[in-house]
Amino acid sequence: QVTLVESGGGSVQAGESLRLSCAASGSISRLNAMAWHRQAPGKQRDLVAFITGGDSTSYADSVKGRFTISRGTAKNTLYLQMNSLTAEDTGVYYCAAHRVSVGSGHYWRYWGQGTQVTVFS
Repeated sequence: QVTLVESGGGSVQAGESLRLSCAASGSISRLNAMAWHRQAPGKQRDLVAFITGGDSTSYADSVKGRFTISRGTAKNTLYLQMNSLTAEDTGVYYCAAHRVSVGSGHYWRYWGQGTQVTVFS
């Protein structure tokens, strides 16, 4: 079992930065990947970025060049550095861990409770 706890959300003006953190505890050595998702008001939850066990990263097109996903040296903390924020980045940001493949799709096994990010234009 893995527990994920996000922090670092808040309200900022457009153009400013925020860094989100996700503290992972439990059987973290078995995690094959971790990710950040976000859910804007009235919209579905979408993948923002993920990082594999080998530290390969991938980003949604909307955040490329502005957001950076990384992990702490102990691999038990996930970060999302968000720069040049816009109002479209507003939403609840969720940390997720361990990607499970099912047929042609996949799901993330563990989820945090989310942290709110609000960007004022």
